[in-house]
Amino acid sequence: MSKALAIKVNGDQLELGPVQVSFQRTLRIPEDGLHPLPPGLGRFPLRRVADYPDTAPADWLARGGVMMPLYQREAMWLSFDSDEPAALQVGVGKVCAISGETWDETLAQDPQNYAALPDQPWLDGINAGEGYIRQFVAVPLGLGATVEAQVTGSEEHGGVQLRAVGLTDDALREWKVEQSPPGGPHLYCADPVLLQSSVPDMGFGAGGRMRQEVYADDRAVTDYDENRSGRIFVHLCSASQWTAITGEVPPPTPVDRETYVAHELPWFDYYDADHENLAPSGTLAGVKTVGTLLGDDDGPHTPVDPATVIQLKGDGGDVVNGGTW
Repeated sequence: MSKALAIKVNGDQLELGPVQVSFQRTLRIPEDGLHPLPPGLGRFPLRRVADYPDTAPADWLARGGVMMPLYQREAMWLSFDSDEPAALQVGVGKVCAISGETWDETLAQDPQNYAALPDQPWLDGINAGEGYIRQFVAVPLGLGATVEAQVTGSEEHGGVQLRAVGLTDDALREWKVEQSPPGGPHLYCADPVLLQSSVPDMGFGAGGRMRQEVYADDRAVTDYDENRSGRIFVHLCSASQWTAITGEVPPPTPVDRETYVAHELPWFDYYDADHENLAPSGTLAGVKTVGTLLGDDDGPHTPVDPATVIQLKGDGGDVVNGGTW
């Protein structure tokens, strides 16, 4: 019998049924040129909104979910994993980061409005180009620089929205038959807590271009059970908000890109010839970058030495209870 997926927080990782999602700190890449994948610099901390009834904003408490701290113009990428095939919808300000359409809790493939897991290992930004994305960059609401503002004409939601959908019983049985014998059971931290999923004051705008494919799903959409799903709202706190709500000091700002390049530290490339790349969203292709809208303070940048780019796969090519939202 189908049932909703349990949403849990395990340290600084979200678990939506079989799906695991973490929010990775990283370098903000320049807005000109096309760049390799920047490194992961550790996970952003996650805290349940419900654990701060006296300090979290009332509308956040009503919506539930979790929160994480970012500095203005800090970049982020999403790391994905799943114990079994699943569809993961990703929204930024309730705009689909893959299709560019407004948030719709129904899976679709024309255009595809979800990431097919576990094939899609991560997502660094909006699906804005052929074989590349534009990086997620945090900006305050109210300036018109978010993806939400440019696509919908308003900044009402902000934050990140996640919804995972598992396979139907029949599709899951068929997949298990195809697999080699599984390993040991998945272990959770002791006493994991169920999450509930106002308007945050931070959202995501578009940054520089990064080589990254968003894969087309080779499954029929009917393989997924819309009732076997779970969703959560991730609120974005400014550094000062984070301290005011939690009493904690947020992580320090990441090393800047120029210092990272000067020390010849690694960048990455990931190309999987076995999977078809989705066409870019025409809507998201028209989204202007944060620097274009708010002024670019990056200045000149040092190119990445190709010798420091690590090929992760294949040929690199040609360089929570969701509540009411």
